[in-house]
Formats: sequence, C-alpha cells, structure tokens
Amino acid sequence: MKNFPEQFLWGGAISANQSEGAFHEDGKGLSTADLLCKETYGKDEMKLELDPDYYYPCHTAIDFYHTYKEDIQLFSEMGFKCFRLSIPWSRIFPNGDDEQPNEKALRHYDDLFDECHKYGIEPLVTLSHCEMPVALLKKYGGWKNRDMIDIFVRYAKTVFTRYRNKVKYWITFNEINFIFMKGFLYQNGGVILREGDNIKQLQYQVAHNQFVANAKCVKLCHEIIPGSYISAMMEAAIAYQPTCNPADVFKTLSSNQEYTYAYLDVLLKGEYPYYWLNRIEKENLKIDMRPEDLQIIKEGTGDYIPFSYYMSRMPVELDKVDLSDSSGSTIFENPYLETSEWGWSIDPIGLRIVLNDFYTRYGKPLFIVENGLGANDILTEDYKVHDDYRISYLRKHIEQLRLAIDDGVNVLGYTTWGCIDLVSQSTGEMSKRYGYIYVDLNNDGTGTGNRYRKDSFYWYKKVIETNGNDLE
Repeated sequence: MKNFPEQFLWGGAISANQSEGAFHEDGKGLSTADLLCKETYGKDEMKLELDPDYYYPCHTAIDFYHTYKEDIQLFSEMGFKCFRLSIPWSRIFPNGDDEQPNEKALRHYDDLFDECHKYGIEPLVTLSHCEMPVALLKKYGGWKNRDMIDIFVRYAKTVFTRYRNKVKYWITFNEINFIFMKGFLYQNGGVILREGDNIKQLQYQVAHNQFVANAKCVKLCHEIIPGSYISAMMEAAIAYQPTCNPADVFKTLSSNQEYTYAYLDVLLKGEYPYYWLNRIEKENLKIDMRPEDLQIIKEGTGDYIPFSYYMSRMPVELDKVDLSDSSGSTIFENPYLETSEWGWSIDPIGLRIVLNDFYTRYGKPLFIVENGLGANDILTEDYKVHDDYRISYLRKHIEQLRLAIDDGVNVLGYTTWGCIDLVSQSTGEMSKRYGYIYVDLNNDGTGTGNRYRKDSFYWYKKVIETNGNDLE
C-alpha cells in the first residue's frame, strides 16, 4: 500500500467566530455570528440588535484572540504541518466597506502567521467562515445583493496583498453549498428571511453572487501570490440511494446534482451544468445572472478541492434539515451506520468514496480541511480526558484516506475539525467537543478556560510523527 506523501499536510482547523472571542476589541465591527445565541442557531429570521438578556457564545468563545501563542505552541507539540483558521471580515473592515482597513487587525494576523511559521506550520486561511459584517447586512441585505461581490473582492485583495509572503493556501467561502441548509441562508449568506420571500430564489441568487466573487478572488490571488492554492470549500456529504428502485436512484442523482456537483462544476470547471440552469428556468426563479458573470466564472476556477467530511446522507429536502436539532432527521437515517451523540452518521468508507468520486470527476488535488467527532467529553479529577471514541473515529477515517491515496487520489492534507475545543457552529454549545485539547468552559461561558491535553492529543502526535503509518 502507498504511504502518505512525504510533504503531506497534517494539522487541525478552527474558525474565528467559534474560537477568537474579543468580539468588540481592537476596532472589530459586529459580525453576523455575534448575533447568534441559543435561541437563534439554526434560524434564518434574526433580530439585528444584541439583547442583554441573552448569552452570545461567540462574544468570548475560547479567547483564542488572546491565547493564540499558547495554543499554537500546543499544536506544534503535536507536530502540526498545517493550521486552518479564518479571518473575520469585520476585524479587517469593521463595516465591510470602510475606506481603510483596520491596521491593528492586520498586524494581529501578521503576528499570528509569524507564530505559525516559527514552528514550521503552514497557515490555511478562510476569508468567509459563517460570518460577515452586520453593517453590510443592514445596508445591502447580505449576499442576495450583487454589490457584495466587489466589496468582498476588495477585502480579499487587502489580505492577499498583506499576507502574500505568509499564506499560500486560501479558501474563499466555507462550505459554500450549505446555503441550502436551514439556518445557513443567514450564517453563510447574511440574508434574513422575511414573510413572503421566495427562499429558493434567494438561495440561488446568493450562490451565484458568491460564485462570481469566488472567481474574481481566484484570479486576483493568482496575480498577487503566484503558486497559491485557492478555491471555495465544499461540504461533502454524498447522498446514498436508499434502494435499487429506479425512482430512488434518480432522486439520489438529483439530490447530489443540486447540492454537490453543481457547485463543483462551477468552482472547478467554470460553468453552470445544464440541470442547474434548467431548474432555475422551470421554477421561474428570477436570478440576476449577467453574461459577463459567466466569463468571470470561466476564468476563475479553483486549484484544488478543499472540503469537509463528517458523514454521508440520504436524499431528503435539505432546506428542511435543521442541523441545530438533528434528532429524528431522516438525512442521517442509514440502517448500516452508527450515529454520533448528535445524530450524525459515522461513515469512514464514505470518505474514500468522496475522495475517489471528486478526483474522478475533476482531477484536481483534494484537501480534507474538516473531519472530526463532536462528543460530550468528560474531564476527570486529575485533568485527563479519555476519548478513545474519538481516536477510533479518526483512525477509521485516516485508514480510508490512506486507501484512497493507494487508489491513486491526490490528497494534499488533512486538518481535523476543532483541533482545540470551540463553540459549535450548529448548536452554539461548548459541550459538543471536537478537539485534542480540552478547554474548561461550559455552554454558558463559565469555567477557567484552562487547556488540557486529551488522550487523542498524544495519539495524533504519534500519527503525525509516523506520517500516518502508526494509527494504534
């Protein structure tokens, strides 16, 4: 069997809004993530003002904004080759369209990237990870407005130029296809639903505007940072057909076309597939799609396929799925698979399927930028966390990753999600933990914030030391 490539990028991943905290420090503007609380996760109807009676997890998160040096040192102890993180748009441009960027914020990420390079860790940076400045939502209505395209590109140009000698790997939009999930029209698109809105039309318009913005950013990044890798990121939950009934086969094909392949076709081939355009026409969706947009998309295709993989799914109507309350959801009900505490299917072989499927279709390098198990970890009296269940989950997925590499798939790296415990994007909980490092904080923000190495910390350290050869 083939070994992992010598320069394989092992590491971990977090996002700013789930980890940084410091939501109003050093000139940062209010972001859409700052408005999420227990009552609003998973919803597309939002109030745009903070309520003093509510607790907002992202306001403090795990305080990574202040603890990044200590945390990156822990990542270095594990041997990370790569660290995926995001820059919050509202730190660089507090209102999104300010005349000048926030220099204090730019210096912060200069220092953070320098800290990574100090330990030989390659940063992988996401520009938009489930957040945007609230001021842009109020002024433009979010990504349903095509004015957002050039505003976003200006933000991207600012950070590309600033960090051109520090960051080689970029992601424009996190899980760009999540726009079809309930609650993510707001989180991914910065769009608030109003009574009478045509939801499908809004979803397609947001997707199109982000496609154009992505393509412009790809072209710009190549000009500013020769040799860079950049693309939007996918959530890669392939739908399985429930039976061999031809009706089920076609339903599954249609589900994968709309949720997965249409996005990849635009991002990597630079063109809309016939079925996407046909659906817009058949459903009489009024999408502001201009001829020049199609040329821009054609000229700005991604270099690689960054994607998250947590589970496979069944072909259900995705816009009715609420990931903040997955109990009873038919999206994960596969009788051949176990599920996590939060009802997500556990399907290691599905990762090999996705890797082969994407590489067969598009022939571009792949990068698993999220994979992990959310679990309710217990900190013992002697400050240990015995998370054998997480080790088992990751071991099985890495085994399938290695098999995919043996199949001939070109995989650049593997950064597991939530390498340090953070706030859950789907539920706002701290108790849904993914990390190798336990952060002593509760769902209400109480706790010491102290960091403790879990058993999986030492296991992953060994995996990296042996370049994936020792998974025991």
